[in-house]
Amino acid sequence: MKNTVKLICPVCKLPLKRDGKSYICEKKHSFDVARQGYLNLLLVQNKHSLNPGDTADMLNARRRFLDSGKYLPICKSVSEALKKYSCAPEPVVIDVGCGEGYYTSLIKKNCCGVYAGVDISKDGVRMACSRNKEILWLVATAAALPIETGSADAVIAMFSLMLPDEYARVLRHGGCVIEVTVGNDHLRELKEIIYDEVFVQDKHPSPCTEIFEEIECSEHKYKITLDNEELKALLMMTPHFWRIHKERREKLEATESLELTVHYWLRAAVKR
Repeated sequence: MKNTVKLICPVCKLPLKRDGKSYICEKKHSFDVARQGYLNLLLVQNKHSLNPGDTADMLNARRRFLDSGKYLPICKSVSEALKKYSCAPEPVVIDVGCGEGYYTSLIKKNCCGVYAGVDISKDGVRMACSRNKEILWLVATAAALPIETGSADAVIAMFSLMLPDEYARVLRHGGCVIEVTVGNDHLRELKEIIYDEVFVQDKHPSPCTEIFEEIECSEHKYKITLDNEELKALLMMTPHFWRIHKERREKLEATESLELTVHYWLRAAVKR
């Protein structure tokens, strides 16, 4: 039998089964598939704001920048790790914090398996639908994934919070988490334009809990050169956009090109 992403009802935690254009549990809680193809399983009490997650402007900027291919090496390293550490022939893979779907879609192209992309931003998930119709796109919170306990083979967390208890819940025994976090020098040259002073930080993955055994923690660094439009898109998709002063934004907008450092950590950990 072909693997599938097994969903649970966000209200009562019972299994959800597809019935036409809806997903329904035994207690008759029903969730309709949107016209674009995604499924919204985010309860109102878990939203915490009217439109949680990244704004439409940030998502559009992220799509423009990521489609330039500047972060393609990150995607390739995650794909290699997934092939190496997922022992299932056709793994069920959950990308938590999928945004507008760039990484999820490319990783699926590189690696076999059944995929779901999860994000709290409905705008982001709606955009992700246009990237790949074979992926199950879900609006939900990472803190309460609508995934059946012990049903996933891998969880991917790309620049998103590590939630070990919830990830362990959805993973089978021996399932893996592949996590990407920023390094100390990530986009350092951009920060030097934005801020008066760039503080040295010791950024590295937080220690694994007893639930997981760390099997890889590797550091990666490379250079990219961005033109003016790519620089503006990169700024828009980061939190730095909301912190930059007017004169520094004008300086950045006048910069024709800039060489930047991409610095990240990749960690893989297996559920004990």
